[in-house]
Amino acid sequence: MEKITEASSVYEQLDQMSTLELLNGINEQDQQVAHAVALVIPQISAFVDACFERMKQGGRLFYIGAGTSGRLGIVDASECPPTFGVAHGRVIGLIAGGDSAIRKAVEFAEDDTEQGWKDILEHLPTALDTIVGIAASGSTPYVLGALEAANQAGLLTAGITCNPGSALAAVAQHAMAPIVGPEFVTGSTRMKSGTAQKLVLNMISTSLMIKLGHVKGNKMVDMQLSNDKLVERGAKMVAEALGLDQQTAKELLIKHGSVRKAVDAYQKN
Repeated sequence: MEKITEASSVYEQLDQMSTLELLNGINEQDQQVAHAVALVIPQISAFVDACFERMKQGGRLFYIGAGTSGRLGIVDASECPPTFGVAHGRVIGLIAGGDSAIRKAVEFAEDDTEQGWKDILEHLPTALDTIVGIAASGSTPYVLGALEAANQAGLLTAGITCNPGSALAAVAQHAMAPIVGPEFVTGSTRMKSGTAQKLVLNMISTSLMIKLGHVKGNKMVDMQLSNDKLVERGAKMVAEALGLDQQTAKELLIKHGSVRKAVDAYQKN
């Protein structure tokens, strides 16, 4: 069966298009992505609920992939500590070829069926942990090998792919497969497929962090105060929650280190 991600673009002679034609074509294709993701929300929901049951008991979430897919997992994992105040290591992104592959592709790293699980083993996985394999093609050996071993070890597994009926969808306990169709540039899965994967990852991490209690109302009350912008944002949250002026709220926030702690401390006095 031909992989949809490898199917020929619906556009011809891209090299003869004007800039405006290229951009309009790319945008036209991108508009299909959100709809494709919407169709798999039931599958995403089932996975999030299963993952939450493990994470609330202390389990961790691992993303594992190669190339663009691996980088997207690392981006999502890396943003969880500053956004939601969770410990580094609660959500972990792994990429074929190691961290050096984030910036520069490592040739044939994705073809090793054993290395993915070896990379996970360095983090001493337990049965409470969850592994999400990310592979647009659904056939990346590095990812498939990791999920097969994780299944055998009793971990929860999931897969994000853009090909229906792929090997990844078969091996994962929870398959999420937004079908976005052929890429604008034939086979360039960093485009629509990558966008779809990022949308799914956003849904997974954000909904999990909300369910784990790191959002109150609609506010990131546990975010790390890692720059002036976030301090000002946090101070505004404290001011709104307590009816204080911005400067007083800012002083309270800096003293206690987070929006949640600042509000709780003030309300206890």
